[in-house]
Amino acid sequence: MTAKAFDAIVIGAGQAGPSLAGRLSAAGTTVALIERKLVGGTCVNTGCMPTKTMVASAYAAHLARRAADYGVTPSGPVGVDYKAVKARKDKVSNDARTRLETWIAGMDRCTLYRGHARFESANTVRVGDDLLIAEKIFLNTGGRASVPDLPGIHDIDYLTNSSMMDLDVLPRHLIVVGGSYISLEFAQMFRRFGSEVTVIEKAPRLTGREDEDVSNAILSILENEGIVVHLGVDDSAFARQGKDIAVTFSAGKPPAVGSHVLLALGRVPNTDDLGLDKAGVEIDKRGFVIVDDQLRTSVPGIWAMGDCNGKGAFTHTSYNDYEIVAANLLDNDPRKVSDRIEAYALYIDPPLGRCGMTEAAVKKSGRKALVGQRPMTRVGRAVEKGETQGFMKILVDADTRQILGCSVLGPGGDEAVHCVLDLMYAKAPVDTLARAVHIHPNVSELLPTMAQELKPLV
Repeated sequence: MTAKAFDAIVIGAGQAGPSLAGRLSAAGTTVALIERKLVGGTCVNTGCMPTKTMVASAYAAHLARRAADYGVTPSGPVGVDYKAVKARKDKVSNDARTRLETWIAGMDRCTLYRGHARFESANTVRVGDDLLIAEKIFLNTGGRASVPDLPGIHDIDYLTNSSMMDLDVLPRHLIVVGGSYISLEFAQMFRRFGSEVTVIEKAPRLTGREDEDVSNAILSILENEGIVVHLGVDDSAFARQGKDIAVTFSAGKPPAVGSHVLLALGRVPNTDDLGLDKAGVEIDKRGFVIVDDQLRTSVPGIWAMGDCNGKGAFTHTSYNDYEIVAANLLDNDPRKVSDRIEAYALYIDPPLGRCGMTEAAVKKSGRKALVGQRPMTRVGRAVEKGETQGFMKILVDADTRQILGCSVLGPGGDEAVHCVLDLMYAKAPVDTLARAVHIHPNVSELLPTMAQELKPLV
């Protein structure tokens, strides 16, 4: 079979792939873009867009139930039409995917291949009956839910973040195994839809990468809504119990019995069936493609972007990977992964916005530091909205006055944290924030106040 020659091959049409294909094709490069499932990847199809659409529906239901707190008298009990929630979610995802497909179809010099890509050499890729060859190949294959071999897990019908998107009935009792970001978003939204919800987490606290005060506040938020949380569980086992599923744990405690089980136990990269060994591409012990600071793999002419490289597990880091690769290849701009400041959000309500170092990481570094904190009960905008759970915290290097990190858990926390993130990128001292005049009333207006009230971190 004669190989079809391209200047570049992009494997995966998630967040980074189509953007890079667009830049390359606009620069006169012929590109083969390969996608084995749906264009848009996790974000558009099973991640950010559909789940945040559902979070919005859950928030509307929650707010409607609290109507009396605002002096509003509802005309009757609040109900949730889950099929309508799903239909709304599906429309948002489908519309976004359609726009992306239209954009790809309109790219000059770009050919979209549907199918599973596998390397046959360092510059040759097979997709079904097609053999493609290029001097530059870019991996953007993403990741999927991890399913550990837990006792009895293969004897039950379990859900992952992906299959949850296809669920068209509201679970009577949803058992969520895992206590981190994906699991907690699903736990709260389905509780607000009307499901009974139990969370089972192996670690001694939720969201283990966060500071303990943040984890404790998140736990309080969830328990206040009637979510049952079991922590420190290290012996989970699964079994059918009639039409339900029983999850046993912590010898001596009664099992949790639910109608549905969601596994949210981390992610694994989609690298195990790409034929990377035939290309000579090195991976680490977890399966992530090993890359340098400019996302080049161990093989010249092959790059890896997005979730498959282990450098970030977010849509925004995947898109930034595209920007780094494009800047180096097309703009003579030596951008690097190490220039990136860690930042992300947890989309429970209220949301958590995080950037930079945690308090634990600052203490571990051994540097002298300052900290400023403010509870949402002392933030006017939060009080006015009747949403006073949470707090915010900023960490500062005591010698350089550089901002080290920030957590905002409260209304608009996912937006407010960018005030601090942008200053960190500008390498501005905390005094710049302290002197800023923010708009009143707003959650972010208390960030300058907090910066004026710094105390030694002990």
